[in-house]
Amino acid sequence: MINEEELLTSTKRIIKDASVENGAIVAANSDKPYYPRDVSPYRYVWVRDAAFTCVAADLLGIAIQEDFFQWCLERAEGFDREGIFLQKYYTNGAKASDQFQPDQTGTLLWAVWHHYSYRRRLEDAREFKDLIVKAADGICNRWYRTHFVVQTYDLWEERSTFPDLEDNHTYSLAACARGLRCADAMLDTETEGDKKRWLRCAEEMEERINKGYNAKKGYFMRTFGMLNDETVDASLLGLVYPFEVFTTDEPRMVSTVRAMEQKIIEHGGVHRYEKDVYDGWTQAGVLRSKGAGAWPLLNFWLSIYYALKREAAKARQYHEWVLQRLDSPYIPEQIFDNSLQRSVCPLVWSHAMFVLSTHYLTTESVW
Repeated sequence: MINEEELLTSTKRIIKDASVENGAIVAANSDKPYYPRDVSPYRYVWVRDAAFTCVAADLLGIAIQEDFFQWCLERAEGFDREGIFLQKYYTNGAKASDQFQPDQTGTLLWAVWHHYSYRRRLEDAREFKDLIVKAADGICNRWYRTHFVVQTYDLWEERSTFPDLEDNHTYSLAACARGLRCADAMLDTETEGDKKRWLRCAEEMEERINKGYNAKKGYFMRTFGMLNDETVDASLLGLVYPFEVFTTDEPRMVSTVRAMEQKIIEHGGVHRYEKDVYDGWTQAGVLRSKGAGAWPLLNFWLSIYYALKREAAKARQYHEWVLQRLDSPYIPEQIFDNSLQRSVCPLVWSHAMFVLSTHYLTTESVW
């Protein structure tokens, strides 16, 4: 079992390795000798991953956030015109995919808010007023009352919503609602942004999330509208942390987490969703897709949920499940139940969630 202090030391290096000179933060620096050869290369900027990394870096005292925010504003292709972030980018800012994943823009706004809120100088967020206004407007420009007016993808990059079906990814709504509320909190006056519109859209999104609860099944659906997707999905933890749509004790969240523990936790490891096949394992550049493993970042996410719920034993249980299975100070994307499959390793988002989980579990010597 890797001890937490050793892993925190490694995490600081991995975050710094992922932080490029121009401000970009990559999901994994696959140029490094420690990165395996027979897995998918992740040397791209996913704004979502980078946003969580910025928040973890706040806690670790690593100053990468403002360079990244500037990168988002000045380099991410299309953002200056559209006000949204796409699936992923090359480190020079050129887009590497056209998918619109709304949660990425909402999560970035939360990360900007966290950076200045954590440092107790929220008023200084105005330094990035253009980034905040463009991103908040970008979300609202694509939202109409109950749904997005363009095709969207979920955070796992696998499923779409369509305007004619008026469907939504629940996690995406939570991220965007929280991001819009953070944008409102960072700017003081109406002259600095269309704050009334931001709050109206946030309220509409939160109202829609409530419609996504399946009382018969006893959990929130990951996608809902004219057609529903009732697959249990771990991303719904985001409704509590970090997006604060619900508290840990909200009965519908309690039953949603119970469904996760019944359906997508295997031998203590949290999977993304039922019957997931993505493994990131490749041969000659071809994905093998022989079945997904448990995702450490999701174990840490569930640990945060239970820490916030004041159930320390369960929080520690999910946290330590990962540490007990590490044979190096690198946290992978996935942990498999066999010795054949290989994972992306280290995944910076996994390390970021380890930092956040550790933070909520303890306030003592490791900090």
